[in-house]
Amino acid sequence: MTHPHAAPLTFPHDFPVTRKWPAAHPDRLQLYSLPTPNGVKVSIALEELGLPYEAHVVSFATNDQLSPEFLSLNPNNKIPAILDPNGPGGQPLPLFESGAILLYLAEKTGRLLPADTARRYEALQWLMFQMGGVGPMFGQVGFFHKFAGKEFEDKRPRDRYVAEARRLLGVLNRHLHGKTWLVGDDYTVADIATWPWVNNLIGFYGAADLVGYAEFTEVQRVLQAFLARPAVQRGLAVPAG
Repeated sequence: MTHPHAAPLTFPHDFPVTRKWPAAHPDRLQLYSLPTPNGVKVSIALEELGLPYEAHVVSFATNDQLSPEFLSLNPNNKIPAILDPNGPGGQPLPLFESGAILLYLAEKTGRLLPADTARRYEALQWLMFQMGGVGPMFGQVGFFHKFAGKEFEDKRPRDRYVAEARRLLGVLNRHLHGKTWLVGDDYTVADIATWPWVNNLIGFYGAADLVGYAEFTEVQRVLQAFLARPAVQRGLAVPAG
């Protein structure tokens, strides 16, 4: 909340991040990201909602995420982050954490969350399930199967995370029986948060056989429906380059 005597924030001048990533379209929402599972959550949501936005690449190869300009937006030095010049009360809003950004975009537009209070909280519980379980655990599988951890001779850490990934896939598989999406017929931010991680686990991480993905037929069905959405296909490639 703006202090009653504070000068209103102006965009882009009051935000150092725009000095490193100048806004060609300062009237649009600014997205600072990479096409990773967490990053594409936000670009997919923006594409689904049809909100005008401008995407900026935060290159890990050059440690952009550790630059003072990016840290001024997200002190946790993680992507994605946004800067909405048309935030609450007409004031610019900087925001980080993919789950918080998804909730903000849903509430800003009145979409991607059920209007019914009970179903809204059902969507939120599955969003939190992704944030607290699916993302961190699948990411650890990726580390121990694809990246530096694969060189570890001791496979007990890998197997621990593989077992937990299988358990989480089982939870999803049982829940999705007879449902179109995680909240029944409602396509929500919970789906936009979850399915990029499942897609990454079996695709980029190459861990389908490791986690026994063939067993989870309901997960397979819904992932394919998700990947068939045009907005998802566009969002998965943002930011380009």
